[in-house]
Amino acid sequence: MTISALNPFTDIAPEVQKALDAGQPVVALESTIITHGMPYPDNSRMAADVETIIRESGAVPATIAIIDGRLKIGISAEEREALAQVKGAMKLSRADLAFALSEGRTGGTTVAATMLAAHLAGIKVFATGGIGGVHKGAETSFDISADLEELGRTPVIVVSAGAKAILDIEKTLEVLETKGVPVVVYGSDVLPAFWSRQSPIKAPLRLDTPDAIAKFQATRSAIGVNGGMLIANPIPAESEIPAEIMGGYISEALARATRNGITGKAVTPYLLSEILDITKGESLKANIALVENNARLAARIAVALVS
Repeated sequence: MTISALNPFTDIAPEVQKALDAGQPVVALESTIITHGMPYPDNSRMAADVETIIRESGAVPATIAIIDGRLKIGISAEEREALAQVKGAMKLSRADLAFALSEGRTGGTTVAATMLAAHLAGIKVFATGGIGGVHKGAETSFDISADLEELGRTPVIVVSAGAKAILDIEKTLEVLETKGVPVVVYGSDVLPAFWSRQSPIKAPLRLDTPDAIAKFQATRSAIGVNGGMLIANPIPAESEIPAEIMGGYISEALARATRNGITGKAVTPYLLSEILDITKGESLKANIALVENNARLAARIAVALVS
């Protein structure tokens, strides 16, 4: 399927369409970070700032969302502000993306749904905060994010600060390996853990420049290797919350989720909200810093891909 098959449901922003037609670099952005990841007005300011960073880095931003049953590949400032304030937005993945379109709903796109839409539009690079993965206790709950399945099948480079630290990162890496997804740490021999630069896990692969990442992806395509690539980009040192401190905050948030019976898609937004409360806002500052950092790197990779 191509974007032409989705035309009855799709609006591509003129700026994005012009860039795609001209073969210029474009970076996709998800929207659950707006609808479910941060409180208003921080979510609105963050989304605007990230788009500005991408433009200043030489690429065109394309925030992807579903608004009133329309798949938006790039949104206006007015649409972004409305999305930041909407109540009851759906959290959309591959399973329910078409449902939202057919029912005229509004929702934020997860990593999986954003990858799917970006690929259909011909966008090769996507910047996010952290991917979903294997939740702690998944051996009994079977709570594993569809993001991992999408990374295994959809050829988009996803730039993140690693898997969200609330997850079981070791099991998440095992699933990614099984699905043939290369996990490349940018400029470090250690896998980052979202809010923290360090984890106990060695980098599966390491590359130090956007050009090297672009060359790796081109080589994968040349030999017929399908699927996505995950770039784990450590949060800037001045913005991180050290892993040994963050671990205590995460444990408390997980305990609250268990006490309150939080399950399924509600788990990640709940934990992020509770961690925001526990850290008295410090986790939000770190989250914004890492998203901006990822956007900057994603734009540089997108530029390298077309150079």
